[in-house]
Amino acid sequence: MNKIKLFFNLVLRAARGESSNILTGSLDRAIIMLAIPMVLEMSMESLFAIVDVYFVSKVSTNAVAVVGLTESMLTIVYSLGWGLAMGATAMVARRIGEKDEAGAAVSAVQSLYIGVLLALIIGVIGIFYSEDLLRVMGATEEVITEGKSFTKIMLGGNIVIMLLFLINGIFRGAGDAVLAMRSLIFANILNIILDPIFIFGLGPIDAMGVQGAAVATTIGRSCGVIYQLYHLFNGKAIIKIHKENWQFNSDVIKKLIDVSLGATGQFIIQSASWIFLVRIMSHFGSQALAGYTIGIRVIVFTLMPAFGMANAAATMVGQNLGAKQPDRAESAVWRAGFFNVIFMGFIMVIFLLLSKPIVSFFTTDPAVIESAASCLSIVSLGYLFYAYGMIIAQSFNGAGDTRTPTILNFFIFWLFQIPLAYTLAIIMNLGPQGVFAAIVISESALTVVGYLVFKKGKWKLKEI
Repeated sequence: MNKIKLFFNLVLRAARGESSNILTGSLDRAIIMLAIPMVLEMSMESLFAIVDVYFVSKVSTNAVAVVGLTESMLTIVYSLGWGLAMGATAMVARRIGEKDEAGAAVSAVQSLYIGVLLALIIGVIGIFYSEDLLRVMGATEEVITEGKSFTKIMLGGNIVIMLLFLINGIFRGAGDAVLAMRSLIFANILNIILDPIFIFGLGPIDAMGVQGAAVATTIGRSCGVIYQLYHLFNGKAIIKIHKENWQFNSDVIKKLIDVSLGATGQFIIQSASWIFLVRIMSHFGSQALAGYTIGIRVIVFTLMPAFGMANAAATMVGQNLGAKQPDRAESAVWRAGFFNVIFMGFIMVIFLLLSKPIVSFFTTDPAVIESAASCLSIVSLGYLFYAYGMIIAQSFNGAGDTRTPTILNFFIFWLFQIPLAYTLAIIMNLGPQGVFAAIVISESALTVVGYLVFKKGKWKLKEI
């Protein structure tokens, strides 16, 4: 009973923003204090998708389909944002572990330069080619007509997504996870308030349909970025950016690109595989695609907290390697994995027992419910594997060894998952269930291979 009270006391203290020494003392305490804000942060990020799909599902099945297609394209933005954020996290964490706060600030600024440039390029493409991109993804002309504005706004305004991910990565690397959490809580509160207003209309604001979801989400994320920038530059956060840190530093840029390319590569490989899976799902019609969209949104909502635990492990690894404590870094990985398995196992049981009631919250269409429930039930069968796999992959990244998980992702997702999904779903006529089964099999295989490589310990020798 005392242990339970102690645990919940730590959770409350972590949520309030109290810090813990990552480099000394109890590992469990350090992981919990660091992970809770990151878990809440990731939950808030996935809440954007859940809120949007809930309100959009009241518009039409085509509206849900266009959200699914656009989100599959946005995964490229997420990949670039996450990859760059992981590079920033690794660099900042290593400098903080070395007690080089000025170096951490310089790394943060250089990462912002890269992120803004990438976002501008993607924004131009999204604004001028949104219809063509939807058409390539297999959208019908009806879906394109209804949803092209949603796609244009989301891709055109991707800079707020990029900055939100990137600045939170900087905060995480510094061990200041509570600021990352608060920025997303603020952004989500605004999104929840604005979504129904812009989608269905209120007072002088006309109903915008699915386009309104894009407007609300972009405004919410923009306000979250403003909150981040305020704390990043006011000198009160762990990492402090001053005028002298703004000078362009080509050496740091090169290091960041080197570390981030691997992280970006692994996320792009994953994202591209998801795009191919969506393309396969579109073969079975709008209802199957809408069900897949709802199912994956719910799954991502539960995976994001687990990803928060993985981010905590990455920060633990980065800072402890910087402090020349590789054994403590490795121990943190296994403890974080243990905590993740408990959480993911609990979610798996819920999905297996309650998949239809859960997805019925989003839609009343029987065919969509059947597709979404099938997605939840089948994909959740691999949750215990995902729990450790996410921790191991992010720990490689936290050490600055982004090349290893990139190679693993390439072989598992492109050379195994995509052909397997196509074979099971279309050639063997298993339909959407074939796609879901391919996800479980490939993700589980990735965990097993990642574990074997991680145990060799070469990541401990990585210098950045």
